[in-house]
Amino acid sequence: MIANRTRSGRSETSRVRCVILLLCSLLVSYSSPALAQGDSEESDPLGGIQTHAFVSQGFLKTSQNNYLASSKRGSFEFSEVGINFTKGLTDNFRVGVQLFTHDLGPVGNYRTQFDWYYLDYRFADWLGFRAGHTKIPFGLYNDSSDFDSARVPILLPQSVYPIDHREYLLAQTGAEIYGNVRLGELGNLEYRAYGGTLDLGAPAPTAPGITVGKVSVPYVAGGRAMWATPIAGLQAGASFQALRIDADYQFNPQLVPVFQALQLLPADFNGTLNAKFRVKLWVGSLEYQNGGLLLSAEYSRWIGEFESRAPRLLPPHIVNERYYAMISYRLTPWFVPGAYYSAYFPNVDQRGGSRSHYQRDVAVSLRYDLTDHWLFKIEGHVLDGTAVLDKSLNDGQEPATLAKQWGMLLLKSTAYF
Repeated sequence: MIANRTRSGRSETSRVRCVILLLCSLLVSYSSPALAQGDSEESDPLGGIQTHAFVSQGFLKTSQNNYLASSKRGSFEFSEVGINFTKGLTDNFRVGVQLFTHDLGPVGNYRTQFDWYYLDYRFADWLGFRAGHTKIPFGLYNDSSDFDSARVPILLPQSVYPIDHREYLLAQTGAEIYGNVRLGELGNLEYRAYGGTLDLGAPAPTAPGITVGKVSVPYVAGGRAMWATPIAGLQAGASFQALRIDADYQFNPQLVPVFQALQLLPADFNGTLNAKFRVKLWVGSLEYQNGGLLLSAEYSRWIGEFESRAPRLLPPHIVNERYYAMISYRLTPWFVPGAYYSAYFPNVDQRGGSRSHYQRDVAVSLRYDLTDHWLFKIEGHVLDGTAVLDKSLNDGQEPATLAKQWGMLLLKSTAYF
Protein backbone atom coordinates (compact mmCIF):
# COMPACT_ATOMS: atom_id res chain seq x y z
CA MET A 1 0.00 0.00 0.00
CA ILE A 2 2.81 2.38 0.88
CA ALA A 3 6.34 2.22 -0.48
CA ASN A 4 9.18 1.12 1.78
CA ARG A 5 11.41 3.71 3.33
CA THR A 6 14.81 4.14 1.72
CA ARG A 7 17.72 2.41 3.40
CA SER A 8 20.45 4.52 5.00
CA GLY A 9 23.84 3.24 6.05
CA ARG A 10 24.00 1.61 9.43
CA SER A 11 25.74 3.85 11.94
CA GLU A 12 27.84 2.74 14.85
CA THR A 13 25.34 4.50 17.12
CA SER A 14 22.56 2.23 15.89
CA ARG A 15 24.60 -0.86 16.67
CA VAL A 16 25.41 0.46 20.15
CA ARG A 17 21.73 1.10 20.83
CA CYS A 18 20.87 -2.43 19.80
CA VAL A 19 23.55 -3.88 22.10
CA ILE A 20 22.43 -1.70 25.00
CA LEU A 21 18.83 -2.83 24.52
CA LEU A 22 19.88 -6.48 24.49
CA LEU A 23 22.01 -6.04 27.63
CA CYS A 24 19.12 -4.32 29.40
CA SER A 25 16.81 -7.23 28.63
CA LEU A 26 19.36 -9.75 29.95
CA LEU A 27 20.05 -7.64 33.03
CA VAL A 28 16.39 -7.44 33.88
CA SER A 29 15.92 -11.18 33.40
CA TYR A 30 18.64 -11.99 35.93
CA SER A 31 17.93 -9.20 38.42
CA SER A 32 14.15 -9.68 38.77
CA PRO A 33 13.25 -13.30 39.50
CA ALA A 34 9.59 -14.17 39.86
CA LEU A 35 8.16 -13.54 43.29
CA ALA A 36 7.73 -16.61 45.43
CA GLN A 37 4.26 -17.27 46.75
CA GLY A 38 3.65 -15.07 49.74
CA ASP A 39 6.37 -12.51 48.89
CA SER A 40 5.18 -8.92 48.97
CA GLU A 41 5.62 -6.43 46.14
CA GLU A 42 7.99 -4.48 48.39
CA SER A 43 10.50 -7.38 48.18
CA ASP A 44 10.51 -7.15 44.36
CA PRO A 45 13.37 -4.89 43.18
CA LEU A 46 11.20 -3.70 40.26
CA GLY A 47 8.13 -2.97 42.39
CA GLY A 48 5.84 -5.46 40.67
CA ILE A 49 6.69 -4.42 37.12
CA GLN A 50 6.13 -7.28 34.69
CA THR A 51 9.00 -7.59 32.25
CA HIS A 52 9.21 -9.55 29.01
CA ALA A 53 11.81 -9.54 26.25
CA PHE A 54 12.72 -11.32 23.04
CA VAL A 55 15.75 -11.61 20.79
CA SER A 56 15.41 -13.07 17.26
CA GLN A 57 17.85 -13.78 14.48
CA GLY A 58 16.69 -14.99 11.10
CA PHE A 59 18.04 -15.91 7.70
CA LEU A 60 16.27 -15.74 4.35
CA LYS A 61 17.23 -17.11 0.94
CA THR A 62 15.24 -16.80 -2.26
CA SER A 63 15.60 -18.09 -5.78
CA GLN A 64 15.26 -15.84 -8.84
CA ASN A 65 14.01 -12.64 -7.11
CA ASN A 66 15.09 -10.53 -4.13
CA TYR A 67 12.37 -10.18 -1.51
CA LEU A 68 12.51 -8.10 1.71
CA ALA A 69 16.34 -7.95 1.45
CA SER A 70 19.16 -8.93 -0.91
CA SER A 71 17.91 -12.47 -0.45
CA LYS A 72 19.07 -14.28 -3.61
CA ARG A 73 22.55 -14.57 -2.13
CA GLY A 74 21.15 -15.25 1.36
CA SER A 75 20.69 -12.55 3.99
CA PHE A 76 20.96 -12.32 7.77
CA GLU A 77 19.29 -8.91 7.69
CA PHE A 78 16.39 -10.31 9.66
CA SER A 79 16.87 -9.40 13.33
CA GLU A 80 14.54 -8.29 16.14
CA VAL A 81 15.14 -7.26 19.76
CA GLY A 82 12.42 -6.01 22.11
CA ILE A 83 11.73 -5.48 25.78
CA ASN A 84 8.47 -4.42 27.40
CA PHE A 85 7.33 -3.39 30.85
CA THR A 86 3.79 -3.33 32.25
CA LYS A 87 2.61 -2.25 35.69
CA GLY A 88 -0.75 -2.30 37.42
CA LEU A 89 -0.98 0.96 39.34
CA THR A 90 -4.41 0.08 40.74
CA ASP A 91 -6.84 -2.78 40.22
CA ASN A 92 -8.24 -1.00 37.15
CA PHE A 93 -5.34 1.15 35.93
CA ARG A 94 -2.30 -0.15 34.02
CA VAL A 95 0.59 1.34 32.09
CA GLY A 96 2.90 -0.34 29.59
CA VAL A 97 5.70 0.33 27.12
CA GLN A 98 7.79 -1.65 24.64
CA LEU A 99 11.18 -0.73 23.18
CA PHE A 100 12.01 -2.37 19.88
CA THR A 101 14.74 -2.41 17.28
CA HIS A 102 15.04 -4.51 14.15
CA ASP A 103 16.61 -4.90 10.75
CA LEU A 104 14.87 -6.29 7.66
CA GLY A 105 16.66 -5.38 4.45
CA PRO A 106 15.97 -1.69 3.79
CA VAL A 107 13.61 -1.41 6.76
CA GLY A 108 14.48 -0.77 10.40
CA ASN A 109 18.27 -0.41 10.29
CA TYR A 110 18.44 -1.02 14.06
CA ARG A 111 16.62 2.23 14.80
CA THR A 112 15.46 1.93 18.41
CA GLN A 113 11.91 3.14 18.96
CA PHE A 114 8.92 2.90 21.26
CA ASP A 115 6.94 0.14 19.60
CA TRP A 116 3.90 0.80 21.77
CA TYR A 117 3.02 2.52 25.06
CA TYR A 118 -0.27 3.10 26.80
CA LEU A 119 -2.31 4.20 29.79
CA ASP A 120 -5.19 1.78 30.34
CA TYR A 121 -8.19 2.19 32.64
CA ARG A 122 -10.90 -0.47 32.78
CA PHE A 123 -14.21 0.78 34.17
CA ALA A 124 -15.90 -2.62 33.84
CA ASP A 125 -15.60 -5.79 31.76
CA TRP A 126 -17.67 -4.17 29.03
CA LEU A 127 -15.87 -0.80 28.98
CA GLY A 128 -12.23 0.24 29.12
CA PHE A 129 -10.21 3.21 27.85
CA ARG A 130 -6.67 3.17 26.49
CA ALA A 131 -4.50 6.08 25.28
CA GLY A 132 -0.99 6.36 23.88
CA HIS A 133 0.72 4.57 21.00
CA THR A 134 -1.63 1.59 20.98
CA LYS A 135 -1.66 -1.56 18.88
CA ILE A 136 -4.06 -1.57 15.95
CA PRO A 137 -6.70 -4.33 16.20
CA PHE A 138 -6.93 -5.53 12.60
CA GLY A 139 -7.74 -9.09 11.72
CA LEU A 140 -6.84 -11.98 13.97
CA TYR A 141 -3.12 -11.39 14.36
CA ASN A 142 -2.04 -7.81 13.69
CA ASP A 143 -1.94 -6.85 17.38
CA SER A 144 0.16 -9.93 18.23
CA SER A 145 2.40 -9.84 15.16
CA ASP A 146 5.37 -8.52 17.16
CA PHE A 147 5.58 -11.76 19.19
CA ASP A 148 7.25 -14.53 17.21
CA SER A 149 6.58 -16.97 20.06
CA ALA A 150 2.81 -16.49 19.68
CA ARG A 151 2.56 -18.20 16.27
CA VAL A 152 3.84 -21.07 14.16
CA PRO A 153 4.87 -19.37 10.86
CA ILE A 154 7.91 -17.13 10.60
CA LEU A 155 6.02 -14.86 8.22
CA LEU A 156 2.32 -14.42 8.75
CA PRO A 157 0.40 -14.55 5.43
CA GLN A 158 1.83 -11.53 3.64
CA SER A 159 -1.36 -10.81 1.74
CA VAL A 160 -2.98 -9.53 4.95
CA TYR A 161 0.01 -8.92 7.27
CA PRO A 162 2.88 -7.48 5.16
CA ILE A 163 5.95 -7.47 7.40
CA ASP A 164 7.62 -4.59 5.56
CA HIS A 165 4.63 -2.40 6.53
CA ARG A 166 5.07 -3.17 10.24
CA GLU A 167 6.34 0.25 11.29
CA TYR A 168 3.07 1.93 10.41
CA LEU A 169 0.53 -0.88 10.66
CA LEU A 170 1.33 -2.19 14.16
CA ALA A 171 0.24 0.81 16.24
CA GLN A 172 -1.45 4.22 16.07
CA THR A 173 -1.05 7.27 18.29
CA GLY A 174 -4.36 8.22 19.85
CA ALA A 175 -6.99 6.56 22.00
CA GLU A 176 -9.36 3.62 22.00
CA ILE A 177 -12.27 2.13 23.89
CA TYR A 178 -12.70 -1.61 24.34
CA GLY A 179 -14.69 -4.18 26.23
CA ASN A 180 -16.15 -7.66 26.38
CA VAL A 181 -19.91 -8.10 26.37
CA ARG A 182 -21.48 -11.36 27.52
CA LEU A 183 -24.25 -12.60 25.24
CA GLY A 184 -25.51 -15.44 27.39
CA GLU A 185 -25.98 -18.63 25.41
CA LEU A 186 -24.76 -16.81 22.28
CA GLY A 187 -21.22 -16.45 23.64
CA ASN A 188 -19.18 -13.26 24.08
CA LEU A 189 -18.50 -10.19 21.95
CA GLU A 190 -15.16 -8.40 22.26
CA TYR A 191 -14.95 -4.95 20.68
CA ARG A 192 -12.26 -2.31 20.17
CA ALA A 193 -12.63 1.11 18.53
CA TYR A 194 -9.81 3.62 18.06
CA GLY A 195 -8.85 6.93 16.50
CA GLY A 196 -5.66 8.95 16.12
CA THR A 197 -2.81 9.28 13.62
CA LEU A 198 0.18 7.41 12.21
CA ASP A 199 3.84 8.41 12.08
CA LEU A 200 4.97 8.03 8.47
CA GLY A 201 8.32 8.91 6.96
CA ALA A 202 8.75 9.87 3.32
CA PRO A 203 8.59 6.75 1.10
CA ALA A 204 11.13 5.87 -1.54
CA PRO A 205 10.86 7.77 -4.85
CA THR A 206 7.95 6.52 -6.94
CA ALA A 207 9.80 7.03 -10.25
CA PRO A 208 12.99 8.71 -11.53
CA GLY A 209 12.59 12.46 -11.34
CA ILE A 210 9.69 12.31 -8.86
CA THR A 211 10.26 12.60 -5.11
CA VAL A 212 7.85 12.68 -2.20
CA GLY A 213 8.09 15.67 0.12
CA LYS A 214 5.92 16.34 3.14
CA VAL A 215 3.83 13.37 4.32
CA SER A 216 1.20 13.52 7.04
CA VAL A 217 -1.73 11.45 8.30
CA PRO A 218 -4.58 13.73 9.43
CA TYR A 219 -6.49 10.80 10.85
CA VAL A 220 -6.77 7.05 11.24
CA ALA A 221 -9.84 5.40 12.77
CA GLY A 222 -11.27 1.94 12.95
CA GLY A 223 -12.31 -0.97 15.07
CA ARG A 224 -12.71 -4.70 15.44
CA ALA A 225 -15.49 -6.93 16.75
CA MET A 226 -14.71 -10.57 17.63
CA TRP A 227 -17.53 -12.98 18.46
CA ALA A 228 -16.69 -16.02 20.56
CA THR A 229 -19.48 -18.28 19.33
CA PRO A 230 -21.32 -20.94 21.37
CA ILE A 231 -19.25 -23.53 19.50
CA ALA A 232 -16.18 -24.12 21.67
CA GLY A 233 -13.03 -22.81 20.04
CA LEU A 234 -14.78 -21.00 17.17
CA GLN A 235 -14.61 -17.23 16.81
CA ALA A 236 -15.61 -14.93 13.98
CA GLY A 237 -14.82 -11.27 13.52
CA ALA A 238 -14.76 -8.19 11.34
CA SER A 239 -12.29 -5.30 11.28
CA PHE A 240 -12.38 -1.90 9.58
CA GLN A 241 -9.94 0.96 9.22
CA ALA A 242 -10.05 4.33 7.44
CA LEU A 243 -7.17 6.77 7.09
CA ARG A 244 -5.99 9.67 4.97
CA ILE A 245 -2.44 10.33 3.84
CA ASP A 246 -1.48 13.77 2.51
CA ALA A 247 1.69 13.97 0.39
CA ASP A 248 3.48 16.46 -1.87
CA TYR A 249 5.03 15.04 -5.05
CA GLN A 250 7.96 17.05 -6.43
CA PHE A 251 8.66 16.77 -10.19
CA ASN A 252 11.94 17.42 -11.94
CA PRO A 253 11.36 20.54 -14.13
CA GLN A 254 12.55 18.65 -17.22
CA LEU A 255 9.76 16.09 -16.75
CA VAL A 256 6.92 18.61 -16.45
CA PRO A 257 6.51 19.50 -20.17
CA VAL A 258 6.71 15.79 -21.09
CA PHE A 259 3.93 14.89 -18.66
CA GLN A 260 1.90 17.90 -19.77
CA ALA A 261 2.21 16.84 -23.41
CA LEU A 262 0.82 13.44 -22.41
CA GLN A 263 -1.98 15.21 -20.51
CA LEU A 264 -0.88 13.60 -17.27
CA LEU A 265 -0.34 16.99 -15.56
CA PRO A 266 -2.42 20.18 -15.85
CA ALA A 267 -1.19 22.98 -18.12
CA ASP A 268 -0.63 25.35 -15.16
CA PHE A 269 1.33 22.84 -13.07
CA ASN A 270 3.94 24.53 -10.85
CA GLY A 271 6.18 21.56 -10.04
CA THR A 272 4.47 20.32 -6.85
CA LEU A 273 1.48 18.00 -6.90
CA ASN A 274 -0.58 17.93 -3.70
CA ALA A 275 -2.39 14.64 -3.22
CA LYS A 276 -4.75 13.18 -0.67
CA PHE A 277 -4.82 9.42 -0.44
CA ARG A 278 -7.86 7.95 1.32
CA VAL A 279 -7.67 4.29 2.29
CA LYS A 280 -10.35 1.99 3.65
CA LEU A 281 -9.40 -1.49 4.83
CA TRP A 282 -11.67 -4.26 6.01
CA VAL A 283 -11.21 -7.93 6.82
CA GLY A 284 -13.50 -10.79 7.78
CA SER A 285 -11.98 -13.43 10.07
CA LEU A 286 -12.64 -17.01 11.20
CA GLU A 287 -10.60 -19.04 13.65
CA TYR A 288 -11.14 -22.48 15.18
CA GLN A 289 -9.02 -24.07 17.93
CA ASN A 290 -9.50 -27.56 19.30
CA GLY A 291 -6.72 -29.11 21.32
CA GLY A 292 -3.56 -28.82 19.23
CA LEU A 293 -5.46 -27.93 16.04
CA LEU A 294 -5.65 -24.35 14.78
CA LEU A 295 -7.57 -23.37 11.63
CA SER A 296 -7.94 -19.79 10.45
CA ALA A 297 -8.98 -17.93 7.33
CA GLU A 298 -9.36 -14.25 6.46
CA TYR A 299 -10.60 -12.26 3.46
CA SER A 300 -9.73 -8.59 3.07
CA ARG A 301 -10.07 -5.67 0.69
CA TRP A 302 -8.02 -2.47 0.81
CA ILE A 303 -9.63 0.40 -1.11
CA GLY A 304 -7.55 3.41 -2.11
CA GLU A 305 -8.69 6.70 -3.60
CA PHE A 306 -6.38 9.52 -4.75
CA GLU A 307 -7.60 13.09 -4.86
CA SER A 308 -5.32 15.32 -6.93
CA ARG A 309 -5.13 17.54 -10.02
CA ALA A 310 -3.64 14.64 -11.99
CA PRO A 311 -6.25 11.85 -11.98
CA ARG A 312 -4.64 10.12 -14.98
CA LEU A 313 -1.32 9.92 -13.18
CA LEU A 314 -2.63 8.93 -9.75
CA PRO A 315 -5.54 6.45 -10.07
CA PRO A 316 -8.68 7.88 -8.44
CA HIS A 317 -9.84 4.43 -7.29
CA ILE A 318 -8.15 1.07 -6.79
CA VAL A 319 -9.14 -2.03 -4.80
CA ASN A 320 -6.74 -4.71 -3.47
CA GLU A 321 -7.98 -8.23 -2.76
CA ARG A 322 -6.20 -10.26 -0.06
CA TYR A 323 -6.98 -13.61 1.55
CA TYR A 324 -5.48 -16.75 3.08
CA ALA A 325 -6.27 -20.05 4.81
CA MET A 326 -3.93 -21.47 7.48
CA ILE A 327 -3.61 -24.67 9.52
CA SER A 328 -1.29 -25.90 12.27
CA TYR A 329 -1.30 -28.86 14.64
CA ARG A 330 0.74 -29.42 17.80
CA LEU A 331 1.99 -32.99 17.46
CA THR A 332 4.10 -32.87 20.63
CA PRO A 333 4.76 -30.21 23.30
CA TRP A 334 7.87 -29.23 21.36
CA PHE A 335 6.93 -29.68 17.69
CA VAL A 336 4.24 -27.90 15.64
CA PRO A 337 3.98 -28.09 11.83
CA GLY A 338 1.81 -25.67 9.91
CA ALA A 339 0.95 -24.48 6.41
CA TYR A 340 -1.00 -21.76 4.61
CA TYR A 341 -2.10 -20.59 1.20
CA SER A 342 -2.14 -16.83 0.64
CA ALA A 343 -3.17 -14.70 -2.36
CA TYR A 344 -2.85 -11.00 -3.16
CA PHE A 345 -4.21 -9.01 -6.11
CA PRO A 346 -3.26 -5.29 -6.22
CA ASN A 347 -6.23 -4.56 -8.48
CA VAL A 348 -9.36 -6.73 -8.37
CA ASP A 349 -10.06 -5.76 -11.98
CA GLN A 350 -6.71 -7.25 -13.10
CA ARG A 351 -6.47 -10.73 -11.57
CA GLY A 352 -4.53 -12.30 -14.44
CA GLY A 353 -2.34 -11.34 -17.32
CA SER A 354 0.91 -9.82 -16.14
CA ARG A 355 2.75 -11.64 -13.35
CA SER A 356 2.83 -8.31 -11.46
CA HIS A 357 -0.99 -8.41 -11.17
CA TYR A 358 -0.97 -11.12 -8.50
CA GLN A 359 1.05 -13.09 -5.99
CA ARG A 360 0.17 -16.53 -4.65
CA ASP A 361 2.09 -18.13 -1.81
CA VAL A 362 2.11 -21.69 -0.45
CA ALA A 363 4.08 -21.92 2.81
CA VAL A 364 5.03 -24.81 5.10
CA SER A 365 6.38 -24.09 8.60
CA LEU A 366 8.02 -26.25 11.28
CA ARG A 367 8.29 -24.91 14.84
CA TYR A 368 10.57 -26.54 17.41
CA ASP A 369 10.34 -25.40 21.05
CA LEU A 370 13.84 -26.30 22.23
CA THR A 371 13.16 -25.06 25.79
CA ASP A 372 10.43 -23.05 27.53
CA HIS A 373 12.24 -19.88 26.42
CA TRP A 374 13.91 -20.77 23.13
CA LEU A 375 12.44 -21.82 19.78
CA PHE A 376 13.64 -22.52 16.27
CA LYS A 377 11.64 -22.40 13.02
CA ILE A 378 12.12 -23.55 9.44
CA GLU A 379 9.83 -22.31 6.66
CA GLY A 380 9.62 -22.86 2.92
CA HIS A 381 7.59 -20.91 0.36
CA VAL A 382 6.62 -21.59 -3.24
CA LEU A 383 5.48 -18.36 -4.87
CA ASP A 384 3.76 -17.52 -8.13
CA GLY A 385 3.61 -13.87 -9.24
CA THR A 386 5.59 -10.74 -8.41
CA ALA A 387 3.02 -8.25 -7.10
CA VAL A 388 4.79 -7.51 -3.81
CA LEU A 389 8.34 -7.36 -5.15
CA ASP A 390 10.26 -4.09 -4.88
CA LYS A 391 12.20 -3.03 -7.95
CA SER A 392 14.72 -1.14 -5.78
CA LEU A 393 15.83 -4.53 -4.40
CA ASN A 394 15.97 -6.07 -7.89
CA ASP A 395 18.41 -3.80 -9.75
CA GLY A 396 15.64 -1.46 -10.86
CA GLN A 397 13.73 -4.16 -12.76
CA GLU A 398 9.98 -3.73 -12.88
CA PRO A 399 8.01 -6.53 -11.14
CA ALA A 400 6.45 -7.47 -14.51
CA THR A 401 9.90 -8.47 -15.81
CA LEU A 402 10.99 -10.58 -12.82
CA ALA A 403 10.77 -14.37 -12.57
CA LYS A 404 7.15 -15.49 -12.35
CA GLN A 405 7.75 -18.55 -10.14
CA TRP A 406 10.25 -18.49 -7.31
CA GLY A 407 10.94 -19.94 -3.89
CA MET A 408 12.02 -18.82 -0.44
CA LEU A 409 13.61 -20.49 2.59
CA LEU A 410 13.56 -18.91 6.04
CA LEU A 411 15.25 -19.87 9.30
CA LYS A 412 14.63 -18.12 12.59
CA SER A 413 15.60 -18.58 16.22
CA THR A 414 13.98 -16.66 19.07
CA ALA A 415 14.79 -16.49 22.77
CA TYR A 416 12.14 -14.92 24.98
CA PHE A 417 10.89 -14.60 28.55
